[in-house]
Amino acid sequence: MRLLLIGCTGLVGRGLVPQLQAAGHQLTVVSRRPSPAGLASAQAAQLDWIQLDPATAASWEPSTPLHEALKLCDGVVNLAGEPIAEQRWTAQHRLLLESSRLDTTRYLVAAMATLDHPPSVLVNASAVGFYGTSAEARFDEASAAGADFLAQLCQGWEQAAAAKPASTRLVQLRIGIVLSADGGALAKMLPVFRAGFGGPIGSGRQWMSWIERSDLCTMIQTALESDSWSGAFNAVAPQPVSMATFASSLGRCLGRPSLLPVPGPMLQLLLGDGAKVVLEGQHVSSTRLESVGFSFRCPTLPVALDVATSSRRR
Repeated sequence: MRLLLIGCTGLVGRGLVPQLQAAGHQLTVVSRRPSPAGLASAQAAQLDWIQLDPATAASWEPSTPLHEALKLCDGVVNLAGEPIAEQRWTAQHRLLLESSRLDTTRYLVAAMATLDHPPSVLVNASAVGFYGTSAEARFDEASAAGADFLAQLCQGWEQAAAAKPASTRLVQLRIGIVLSADGGALAKMLPVFRAGFGGPIGSGRQWMSWIERSDLCTMIQTALESDSWSGAFNAVAPQPVSMATFASSLGRCLGRPSLLPVPGPMLQLLLGDGAKVVLEGQHVSSTRLESVGFSFRCPTLPVALDVATSSRRR
């Protein structure tokens, strides 16, 4: 397939691009960056690269490089969005979180609607934040949406993608915490744990619904290639864990202690409302992945941590 990738230059994209290339797909990557980062030179050389901001209307005007690439592609992967939990949620940052997701997706589907032959499939990111947070509730794809800021953001994101042309198959992936030593939450925790200062964040009782990066990349590839995938899927491993279990499992994986908790107020001081992503969680599973027979490479946390940390050691 000829694929257009938006927002695929971060943690997930660094795993996804080589995997799609290995499967024989032709890739055009859209990014604000001037050149690929974190990819081998041979992989980067095979990419078509378009440098622009997909969250601006001008980027999607007819005859622009992005519009021309959209006309030629068979499928689109849209993972665009500023990181959720890396800085304080000021009013300005909330607008950036919204515009990077909602505006990009709205402009994308509007441009698709102008085409005589729009892409046959759109794989669009969402997040398990769709369900809100809870210490007791259990969520699957049939569960109702939450009402907090992240839940409303995810609902708006999914509604924007749902405006795609009728001929385009839509797959919405509600992604959990992505585990990889290459970036994200795990990469930030590894140096602390390796130094012997690791432990659970906050109470330790909050749920973590997670997925190892290679499993997420395989989900995206399968969603592109398989017509049986349509609608919303929770992109999470089968066994959510508590933060305390995550910390103890990571300590065991590294052969280091994991007894020093990170107080919630300290994280709130650093991240403000953004700390909610770490201090409050949700227990999310997927009945739909079971129904399509998806097979996990890393179905349990010990396996996922071993894969992630061993790949970094190599």
